[in-house]
Amino acid sequence: MPLTTDEKVLALSEALLKEFETIFGLHPGFRPVHAKGTLLTGTFTPSKDATWLTRAPHATRESTPVTVRFSDSTGIPLIPDNDPNANPRGIAIRFNLAEHVHTDIIAHSANAFPASNGQEFLEFLKGVTQSDPAKVQEFVGSHPKALAFVSVLGPTPSSFARENYFGLTAMKFINKDGVSRYGRYTIAPEAGEDHLDPAAVASKGPNYLFDELAERLAKGPIKLKVTVQVAEDGDNVNDATVHWPAERKVVEVGTIALTEQVADDAPEQKQIIFDPIPRVDGIEPSDDPLLELRAAVYLISGRRRRTAPAQ
Repeated sequence: MPLTTDEKVLALSEALLKEFETIFGLHPGFRPVHAKGTLLTGTFTPSKDATWLTRAPHATRESTPVTVRFSDSTGIPLIPDNDPNANPRGIAIRFNLAEHVHTDIIAHSANAFPASNGQEFLEFLKGVTQSDPAKVQEFVGSHPKALAFVSVLGPTPSSFARENYFGLTAMKFINKDGVSRYGRYTIAPEAGEDHLDPAAVASKGPNYLFDELAERLAKGPIKLKVTVQVAEDGDNVNDATVHWPAERKVVEVGTIALTEQVADDAPEQKQIIFDPIPRVDGIEPSDDPLLELRAAVYLISGRRRRTAPAQ
């Protein structure tokens, strides 16, 4: 995973990381956002329609090992699962193609993002963390993208395995015939969505989502469907805040079956750095400016996380 040499992207990455520290505090060894998480392993099995979309290795093989991280929002490692600020929930999926060869999907449970580029995102972070609630309300009310995002942050899921996750930045999928199409991922639970009302959320313990995963795995695999909504000519594929019409074709790419929790969870979470850029034949990034920035933020913070002293 190479680090960009674009000085503007690097400077903005550092500014974002500094802002996260201002908001959430400094927590060496943890991610600046989605700090509280857990790793599971399993297998991805492609659908019969996967090769229509892409020639990527995991679409053409019988199956591929995967590593999946579920997480709460914020950069606070001990945030209670029933804290409203723990929304949106996150998922990161690594397709382990060979030794030191992989491609990832990163998504979260809000089908929205508050900014089209990094500078807008930095302004969003500063705008919604002001000490004066009236100023926060004024900022959100005057920024439609921010308002759309905060409007869909809830509700709270009953399980990480009962939530939809949305990959908001488009990718360019290329099949064996060289036909390319842009699309966006959605990760959908085979068990269906299930959300809690406020009273039920308040009654839950601070680690209920993580405890529930272990209980669920003991009963059988956690299954998730990987789908891609395919763009048509004229759809904006470079802006994560723009939704495409609901009637766009949706392709089922395959199914993930998670069977185990990672034994050495804490050190493994500290080590793994997910990459929003696919870096695999058959799937390429769009020109969405958030992709290069996110990759830089993840890599810079990941390198720091790896060298942080043990907690």
